[in-house]
Amino acid sequence: MRTASEDLTTKARIRDTAIGVFGSQGFTAGVRSIATAAGVSPGLLNHHFGSKNGLRTACDEHVLRVIRESKAASSAPTGMMEQLARIDEYAPLVAYIVRSFSAGGTLARELFEHMVDDAVRYIDDGVRDGRFTPSRDPAARARFLTRQNVGGLLLYVQMAGPDVDFREALSALGDEITLPALELYTDGLFTDSQALNTYLEART
Repeated sequence: MRTASEDLTTKARIRDTAIGVFGSQGFTAGVRSIATAAGVSPGLLNHHFGSKNGLRTACDEHVLRVIRESKAASSAPTGMMEQLARIDEYAPLVAYIVRSFSAGGTLARELFEHMVDDAVRYIDDGVRDGRFTPSRDPAARARFLTRQNVGGLLLYVQMAGPDVDFREALSALGDEITLPALELYTDGLFTDSQALNTYLEART
């Protein structure tokens, strides 16, 4: 007969295995393949989680908890995933997060809002200490930057193909966009404020 502590350990192992399988194969991966990877029977998996949906919910909750508690998470708009991707034990979580953004759902929405909140605080700090220029709508600017960065990441990963290494992809994407991003943020794109003024006049 299994003890409660053994059941807890087995449940955590199944959950962690599922995060890895979902991250590498996507959410079409079946219960049987996850159970095989975890070294348990499909029946034991269902005993702990009830169903594939129950397992997915447990995975979502665990990933969110790790993100919130992790000391590695940066407050910059995309820094969180870049920091986590550099730590081997978090690599499956990064893959799972990217798959979740592609699939949508509760985790994607909550994680995106978490990233936006971090971006708001990060940029506000920069405005106060003089690193960043103020915005007419700080929350909208933070949301725009976060959406652009997450969207760019998803497109990059999608074009890399099904066998993408998420750690390598994040590193390569960072190398590719750092110079143009810094140039754009530092020097700007337009040579004058005509487009902005026209928009503001039309909006009012």
